[in-house]
This record gives sequence, structure tokens and C-alpha cells, in this order.
Amino acid sequence: MPDQDPTRKNEEPVSPTMRELAMVLFRQRRLFVGVSGLVFVLAVVYALAGATYRAHVRVLVRRGRADPPVAAQENAPPDFSRVEVTEEELNSEVELLKDDDVLRRVAEANDLAAHDWLRWFRPHEEQATRVERAAKKLAKRLKVESIKKTNLIAVSYDAADPQLAAQVLRSVASVYLEKHMEVHRPAGQLHFFDQQTGESRQQLEEAKRKLLAFTKNRGVVMAAQQRDLVLQRLDAVDASYRQTRVEIGEAENRIQELDFQLAKLPERTITQVRTADNPELLRALKASLLDLELKKTQLLTKFEPRHRLVEEVEQQILQAKSAIAAESLTPVRDETTDKDAEYEWAKAALQKAQVERKGLEAREAITSQHLAEYRGLARQLGEDAITQDDLTSSEKAAQENYLLYVKKREEARMGDALDEGGIVNVAIAEQPVVPALPVWPAGMVVLVGFVAALTTGTGAAFAADYLDPALRTPEEVMACLEIPVLASIPEGMDRRLSA
Repeated sequence: MPDQDPTRKNEEPVSPTMRELAMVLFRQRRLFVGVSGLVFVLAVVYALAGATYRAHVRVLVRRGRADPPVAAQENAPPDFSRVEVTEEELNSEVELLKDDDVLRRVAEANDLAAHDWLRWFRPHEEQATRVERAAKKLAKRLKVESIKKTNLIAVSYDAADPQLAAQVLRSVASVYLEKHMEVHRPAGQLHFFDQQTGESRQQLEEAKRKLLAFTKNRGVVMAAQQRDLVLQRLDAVDASYRQTRVEIGEAENRIQELDFQLAKLPERTITQVRTADNPELLRALKASLLDLELKKTQLLTKFEPRHRLVEEVEQQILQAKSAIAAESLTPVRDETTDKDAEYEWAKAALQKAQVERKGLEAREAITSQHLAEYRGLARQLGEDAITQDDLTSSEKAAQENYLLYVKKREEARMGDALDEGGIVNVAIAEQPVVPALPVWPAGMVVLVGFVAALTTGTGAAFAADYLDPALRTPEEVMACLEIPVLASIPEGMDRRLSA
């Protein structure tokens, strides 16, 4: 039947009051008391019989000892760039503390499998399985963590027996140190380096023997330096040979030019020329002319000018005059000659150039022979230098290997001595002690159990009340059935009516 009162649809839900909340606990009082009592009783039992004791140990990771690296260097330079411990190193040590092998050895050393009361339900279980199960249980109870901004690692272990908690952590510290040395210092390094030292010494002696034998057989001490000296001499001889060729060419050109000049120059040259008349001949001609003129004068006294005798005399006079005139025109020439200076200089220079050419050709032949010898010697010394360098490099490498293995052997010996003395990069900063007080005091456990009992009981009561489908108030009836409530009978009234 629909509700006829329209005002009820506009009513808003209201928050429950304290009385209503108390009514819920009152209605579910049995469940509330039962759950709360059970939780409180468990807390009391745990406080009285289930106390847990926690032992602590702290591990310091330091850089006090740096193990020498096995590197191909005689002196591996130490790393001083940083002195702090990195987060990776701390995490590595944390994981090493939680290593399965460490946990198994600790569980086996302390017989943790005997503390498992469930072992009675597995009577036929093997010892290895029990140890493995105890190691897994130890891993759950063992807490390992690095402390922030420090080089410390905190390790704690909870156990019901305080003696057992301290004993387990002592075993963890001891086994961890052994494991740390095993991991960071592998066994057998000293034997390995001792063996390598012997082999490298034999190799060094063999390399020295080969180098000494080569030096004796080839007759060289420092082939590379001798080759360089020979190359310097070779360069000097080659330069001299080229200079000689140039001088020979110059000498040949000079000889050709001197031959050309000698062909043009005369061997002798006129040094003095004297011109003079012939006085005796002129005197004789003049005397003959005078005689002819006298004879003509005498003939003219006797004969006519056209006479034959006169004409003959005149003819002779003309001849005499012509001879005198011709003698005056062609005087007597006296010339003096001597050797030409330029010709003689050119001839001497030619002879000198020819001699120089002969000398240069002889020097060229000798220089060419020396050049060939130096080239062959340089080539041979170059090959010897390469061989000697190889032998020297082998000897040097063998010596470096020998010194390296000697140093590494000594470092390995020192490392083994340090390991035997327990000097490692980690140290137990805080030794475990037997805890006198439990992790949680009994009063605190009872108080926490009381609060937990109230909380769980209240939650269980409200959950049960919420899941209960019964209608308890007229408002719930009107909200669910949407019908008016005519009357309500309180709980317990039915008993009185029946009575």
C-alpha cells in the first residue's frame, strides 16, 4: 500500500546517534563479548608465554684494506679518488649476509632444525631437507639492512630463547667473515703466481740468450744506432756523389767552351810593326836618275830632242822616276809577332779542365763504390736492427712479465697472510649480546591486545548487525515496506503477555 503522506519522501537521512550505536552493541552483545574476549585472551597468552627476544649485530664496511688487482701492470696505481664506501658495496655485503650458503651453514651449526616443533609430523624427512627448511625460516626471521648515511649494516634476529638469538648472530658473523674472504680472495692465487714466476724467468733467460747469440753472430752492438750513423754517412756520400756529377758536367761544359774559343783564337799575334824607306835603293835610283839626266844633257848638245838616243835616255829617266815614286809609296815593313795571351790562357784552362774532369771521374767512381757499400751496409743493419728490436722487445716483455709476476706473487702472499690474520675490509662493529628484555613488554602487549579486542569486537558486532535482515524499528518498517505502522511491541513484552 503506497504511503499517503507526501512529506515522508522529502525526509533526508540523519546520522546515527550514540544511543543507536550503543543499541547495536547491545543487540550483538554476545558476539562482541566473545570476539573481544578471545582476542584479549590471546594477547595475554602471548604476553605471558610467547615473548620474542631480538639480538643485534652491526657490521662495518670500510676501505682500510684494498686488495691488489690482478692486472697486467707491475704497479697498479691505487685509487685515491674516493675513500667512501659506495652504495653498491654496501648492498653487496647485505646480499652476502643473506646468502643461501651462509644461512644453511648457520642453521646447521646451531641445529635450528631441532627447534621446529612441526618436525614430529615429518618423522621420515631427510637431514638436508630439514636444514634447508630451517635456513628458509632463518631467512624470514633474519633482518639485514644498511643504515642510511653510514657504512654500517644492521643485522637482527628474533627468537623465543635469548641465548639462541645471540648464538645465531654470532654464527652469522663468523660464517659471513669466512664467506667474505672466500669471495674477495679466491684460493690458489699464490700457487698460480709462483708457477707463472718460474715460467716467466725461463722465458727471460731464453730471450737474453737469443739476444746475446745474435749480437755475437752479427757483430753488432746497437744495430739501430749503427744504422742511423751509416745512413748519415750514406746521405753525405750521396750528396758528394751528386756534387761530383754536377762538377763533372760543369767541367765538360767548360772544356767544350774552351775548345770553341781555341778554335777562334790565333796561336800568335803581332806585337810590333815598323815602316821605313830603303835609303840605299833610293840613293842608287836617284844617282842613276842624275846620271841619266846628265847623259840627256850631253846628248842634247849633240843630237836633236827627237833623236833616238835622246828618247831612250828620256825613257830611262821616266823609268827611274817611276821607280823612285814607287819606292816612296811602298816603304819597307818590319813586323814582330809573339804567342797570343788569350790563346795560351784558354789552352791552359782547357788542360786544367781536362785534368779536373779526370779527377772528378775518378772521384765519381770511388764515391759510387762507397755509395753502393754504404747502401748494402745500411740495408743489412736495417734488417739487423729489426731483428735486434724484436729480440730486445721480447727480452723486455719477458723481464716485465717476470717482475710483474714476482710482485703479484708477493702481493698474493701478503694477501694470504692478511686473510689468515683475519684482516679484511669488513669488521664486526657491535658484537651480539644476549637480550635481557623481549621485543614487546608484557604490559604493552596486554594494552595493545585490549585495544585490538575492543576494535575487533566492535567491528564484528557492527558487521553482524549489518548482515542481520530483521526489522527493528518502525522507521525501518516504513522505509523497507512503505506501509504505515499501527503499533509496535517492545522485545520481551511477548513473555509477559503469555504469562
